[in-house]
Amino acid sequence: MSGLSLPLLALTQPQLEIIAVAVVVSAACALSGVFLVLRRLALVSDAISHSILLGIVLAFFLTHDLASPLLMIAAAATGLATVWLIELLNRTGRFKSDTSIGLVFPVLFSIGVILISRYAGNVHLDVDAVLVGEIAYAPLDRLSLLGLDLPKALWVMGGVLALNVAFIALFFKELKLSTFDAGLAAALGFAPALLHYALVAVVSVTAVGAFDAVGSILVVALMIAPPATAFLLTNRLVLMIVYSVGAAVLSSVGGYFLARFMDTNIAGAMAAMGGVVFVLALIFAPDRGLLAQLLRHRRQRWDFAARLLAVHLLQHEGDADAQYECSLPHLHEHLRWTADFARGVVQLAQRQGLVVCGGEQLQLTEPGRRLANTVLGQS
Repeated sequence: MSGLSLPLLALTQPQLEIIAVAVVVSAACALSGVFLVLRRLALVSDAISHSILLGIVLAFFLTHDLASPLLMIAAAATGLATVWLIELLNRTGRFKSDTSIGLVFPVLFSIGVILISRYAGNVHLDVDAVLVGEIAYAPLDRLSLLGLDLPKALWVMGGVLALNVAFIALFFKELKLSTFDAGLAAALGFAPALLHYALVAVVSVTAVGAFDAVGSILVVALMIAPPATAFLLTNRLVLMIVYSVGAAVLSSVGGYFLARFMDTNIAGAMAAMGGVVFVLALIFAPDRGLLAQLLRHRRQRWDFAARLLAVHLLQHEGDADAQYECSLPHLHEHLRWTADFARGVVQLAQRQGLVVCGGEQLQLTEPGRRLANTVLGQS
């Protein structure tokens, strides 16, 4: 199914279905992940995606049916219980959020692992499948609905994606307000606590829906990396949601072709590609990227030097030694600038209209004099 014997872009129907499942899963995870990142609950997604295993196992013991919708309901309930327990520990004042998460979800997850190992050894519900998943097998489990024969994971995650879209569309204003100002949301009667647990329930449903297809590791990667990437690219919530979905789809599709090229695990390659997309955004984002910050700091250094030059010239205007103090060669001695840096600062100040240069003599313009007076007044 890897398709390595075919040209890289010659895709079979099962391969197209794998990509379709990956796209739907990534989009669903990215939508709910945006609000987790903005609410600083990134680690909660990891806790939920692991602890809901306990809910799945308990529901299976009741139904003995891996296809039962009760599994998803129980998983969502376990996700809510996980967050409630974490917040219960937080309210004691003795633990920080990360400590509470580290205490709660390993306990719940380990109980689920023990129950699987002890009582579900002969059932297709093992820890490796839950953690890593294998999306390559998604086309083998099919479901016919509305005259369409498609992978079951595509139907399930299509419904989960629709749930995420509907939830965000219906409660967008409430989610936005409670995310950025929970106090104001409560004062306006928006019930931020209820919205918080509703969001957790949607995250839990999304995680359990993606379990069988991709595993919890990729769920965490798709819930956090694309929204974090989008956070670097924009300050607007709507655009952040759009960019998050775009980054998630790019990661999943790119990860599939990376896995196909390297003949490796598809879910792992998708998670790795999500990291690559994030690093690219971290470096090249127009405002928050490392390169933009480096250029901004460099520009600020030059602008500060031009202001310092204007102040220096103003302070020595009319002095007996003004001809010496206001000369280009003296800047190296008085301000301890290198000759090249001093020449560059003078050229910048000239472009900004702050000084005029006659030979090696420097003189403030009226705008430069106003700027220097403003700087001195602020200091």
